[in-house]
Amino acid sequence: MRPTLSGVRFAKTLAPVVAAAGGGYVLAVRGALTLDLDVGRRLRALGPIAQRIAAPPETVFDVITEPYLGRTPRAMQGKLQVLERGSDMVLAAHYTYATRFRTTTVETVRFERPRRVSFRLVRGPVPHVLETFVLDASPGGTELVYSGELGADLWMLGRWWAELVARPWERAVADTLGSITDEAERRHGRAP
Repeated sequence: MRPTLSGVRFAKTLAPVVAAAGGGYVLAVRGALTLDLDVGRRLRALGPIAQRIAAPPETVFDVITEPYLGRTPRAMQGKLQVLERGSDMVLAAHYTYATRFRTTTVETVRFERPRRVSFRLVRGPVPHVLETFVLDASPGGTELVYSGELGADLWMLGRWWAELVARPWERAVADTLGSITDEAERRHGRAP
């Protein structure tokens, strides 16, 4: 069956729309395009994820803050770039592979020794993310609890996008918590 002339016109009209939507999707996933309309914003909880670490809170805090406040280790240079550094806050770019595309987020990271590290999204695949790592002394070490919220705009579309972004976001955080645990326990001399 041959396409009709109106079908061809429709396809020619629709092709740029599909291409723009696909390009917008890729840019949003990569963190290069943030749709921040603050209209119909939907929030989704992140976590909580609790991690027991066999090291004191001071050691765990040092492991978390060192790449930000000190020299970024070579192994982390592909994942983290500190753009601006202060005594208790940094502006940092984080690089992850949430999908097949590399996602870049820019966040402020605030340090409240020895109990809390707070993150606020400046640029990324969604317009709103607030996160915290809270460290509490516990028998045998530290209880680190991650929690936060992620928000996207445009009602149901925002809810769908927030869910799509949140799953790999929480997986990346869980991987980070595993690395923090391994390094803190190694430093404390109790690694399994």
